[in-house]
Amino acid sequence: MSNKTPKDLSGHRKQSIKLRTARGRTNSSQRWLQRQLNDPYVQKAKAEGYRSRAAYKLIEINDKYKLIQPGTTVVDLGAAPGGWSQVLSRYGNNQTLIALDLLEMDPLEDVTFIQGDFTDEDIYQKLLSHTKNGIDTVLSDMAPVTTGHKKTDHIRIMDLVEQACYFAIEVLKPDGSFVAKTLQGGGQDDVMLLLKKNFRKVSHFKPPSSRKESSEMYVIAQEFKG
Repeated sequence: MSNKTPKDLSGHRKQSIKLRTARGRTNSSQRWLQRQLNDPYVQKAKAEGYRSRAAYKLIEINDKYKLIQPGTTVVDLGAAPGGWSQVLSRYGNNQTLIALDLLEMDPLEDVTFIQGDFTDEDIYQKLLSHTKNGIDTVLSDMAPVTTGHKKTDHIRIMDLVEQACYFAIEVLKPDGSFVAKTLQGGGQDDVMLLLKKNFRKVSHFKPPSSRKESSEMYVIAQEFKG
């Protein structure tokens, strides 16, 4: 699994692909589509059969932090469309893999999918029924539906991070790990204090596959105190 920079993915710079027609598209949708067409990680994901370019973020996180070990139990929050769960299934290390999302997700080999809200008690109990030996790693690539209002969207994603953090603290085995997508900016102090109180190692990481213009970062918490 590669930790190459976007330029290295193809061995050379690709020629820019232009939209054949912009008819019926807004300016923002044209920009998004143009970016997708010329994104080397989008092209690589398509070539390698991954459901989304987000797969490479988890690959790069695991290359650096070695979170996914043989025989462990991993929970993927906000899993749909399945990019991260797909990476986990391809490691093939006899893990127990549980994916949760409000949205439907196409099946993946060796992954148990639960549709629902992880904060709902019934869903929570259903999850626990599949993890009799405890949970070693909780992953969250969750992001809320954006409003276009930067401050509101930032508050929403930090709220999700906090909920995922409390969930991880509730379910993790001692020495377990937690990964969550966050955004650079304010509103992180409470979450970081909570993580540092409950984990021995806490750090931030921006995977090479994260777009340079994106403010997303990942918080990596390791060695849960239990």
